[in-house]
Amino acid sequence: MGNKLTERNKDYSKWYNELVVQADLAENSAVRGCMVIKPYGYAIWEKMQAELDAKFKETGHQNAYFPLFVPKSLFEAEEKNAEGFAKECAVVTHYRLKTDPEDKSKLIVDPEAKLEEELVVRPTSEAIIWNTYKGWIQSYRDLPILINQWANVVRWEMRTRLFLRTAEFLWQEGHTAHASKGEALAEAKQMNNIYANFLENFMAIPVVQGLKSESERFAGAEETFCIEALMQDGKALQAGTSHFLGQNFAKAFDVKYASKEGKLEHVWATSWGVSTRLMGALIMTHSDDKGLVLPPKLAPNQVVIVPIYKGEEQLKEISETANELAAELREAGISVKYDNRDTHKPGWKFAQYELQGVPLRIAIGPKDLEKGTVELARRDTLTKEFVNQSEIVGKVKGLMVEIQDTLFQKALDYRSEHTTKVDTFEEFKNVLKTKGGFISAHWDGTIETETKIKELTKATIRCIPLEADKEDGKCVFSGNPSSQRVLFAKAY
Repeated sequence: MGNKLTERNKDYSKWYNELVVQADLAENSAVRGCMVIKPYGYAIWEKMQAELDAKFKETGHQNAYFPLFVPKSLFEAEEKNAEGFAKECAVVTHYRLKTDPEDKSKLIVDPEAKLEEELVVRPTSEAIIWNTYKGWIQSYRDLPILINQWANVVRWEMRTRLFLRTAEFLWQEGHTAHASKGEALAEAKQMNNIYANFLENFMAIPVVQGLKSESERFAGAEETFCIEALMQDGKALQAGTSHFLGQNFAKAFDVKYASKEGKLEHVWATSWGVSTRLMGALIMTHSDDKGLVLPPKLAPNQVVIVPIYKGEEQLKEISETANELAAELREAGISVKYDNRDTHKPGWKFAQYELQGVPLRIAIGPKDLEKGTVELARRDTLTKEFVNQSEIVGKVKGLMVEIQDTLFQKALDYRSEHTTKVDTFEEFKNVLKTKGGFISAHWDGTIETETKIKELTKATIRCIPLEADKEDGKCVFSGNPSSQRVLFAKAY
């Protein structure tokens, strides 16, 4: 635990990479661009999964699973979708290896085992799912279909970073089919709201809900709803998306239903998803130079108890009190770890749990037993206080709520301070260079202007905010009329 993290203000990227590894969240693997998610990191992801899965089921969705491989002919059926992902696809061309005749210790691809049709390793599952839905849907009685799957996908990224951008990552993807445009649009909006609620109330990350511009829209979608969050380095991160697909996939795969009037109609579709990229959002929103900072609702261990002792007798006495406190806290719904390992000193343990972001640490020594107190340390503020053992359950329950709220408010304040209105392109470039964050500016609605701004500044339109007021103005770049400000930022 002697390794110190690089300070954020010196090298934010290096700080992030070191934190992910040192906090035991994930590491690079032997497979280029792919990561190993370690038990502690996976425990956090499992808590995200459980909360989201419950929210999906509350709104009528069911989990299913579809194949990892997609025949190329199915993948290319929806042209915009295929074109949008073509450069990121991993493709299976052969189904067998054989021993290299020139070196018996090596294997080669068997040239005689070439597949009749190549298989795309799914970068997203619309194609295989809509081909399947064709057999499920005949009548309006079969609709809506509300399906989610928890899966892995592969997008062959050239420049990777743990959790934020890897060649393979974990996610959930919802795919729904509806009898009307209005129903499908309502579904897409509902799921975007669920994501926003999850990030704000569970992950303590404030988000802006909005629409993507045409050039940033999901390939094959008619409209993409999104949630955008702002990281501590002033860059934005797309935390989730929900797509209104119109009838594009239904037409590509000829999925029709007989309406109540007996007419054959193409169904309407949505898809929506969040991924292990949320781990990156969590790290970059709350953590500090000492390590990870976890909101209590996401922490695998909300409280850790560390004994401070000399000799077996003292440890035995402290353990009696510690185990009683742990049992009381668990009874109150608090997850607790009692670390009585004799292989590490208390100072090492303090540093470890600080690095791993455990919200509260309780230390108990011989003097605490005499006084009937414990030392309580908060990870978010790094403050300490002594609390009577009889009051510890009530105190901890209150702090769980307080820490969750404090982290959200801190992130919200940062976003407010780093959201800047500008009216000229000079202001735009200056804010981007000196301050960063979200830039609220008028845009004329053209792809040409959006592309030029991106080329000149590397800033993109993160979203067209849903709750923003309509406001007549002039485009920050072209000077042409604009009816609403949009949010620009550099992004991950």
